Amino acid sequence: MSAIFPRGRVRRYVLDANALIAFFEVRRGAAEKVRHLLGEAARQDLPLLMSAVNWGEVFYTEWRYRGEVKARQAEAHLLEMHIAVIAADRERASRAGAIKQRYGLGYADAFAAELAIERGAWLITADPEFQKVGKALAVYPLPRHEK
Repeated sequence: MSAIFPRGRVRRYVLDANALIAFFEVRRGAAEKVRHLLGEAARQDLPLLMSAVNWGEVFYTEWRYRGEVKARQAEAHLLEMHIAVIAADRERASRAGAIKQRYGLGYADAFAAELAIERGAWLITADPEFQKVGKALAVYPLPRHEK
């Protein structure tokens, strides 16, 4: 699972909310893949990317299902990880809105897709909904979590 393209160009990755949730909840299969990519990001000094909207989704989910303390711990842990949280300004929000309209993705998912497309990055996700976007979006698939 190399982090380098064949021509030597470094791969960039964007985390969908479910990828980081899988990591925090140590979901078998997905957590190991995310851990590997985090290690590669640190080794190459090239952080994984995440939209601030998707980080908000992670924070909310952790708080809702595991409590405020766990959400705050996840936030503190995020600051130690090799992840760059990218702000959602008006231009980014407009592009994400267009992706939502074109492909029928959820609102937060549209921000993950927008960031990956804009940066030419692979989107790390377990959500099959992203297949709707087609070849415009490179997806790094994680195993689905069965509830």
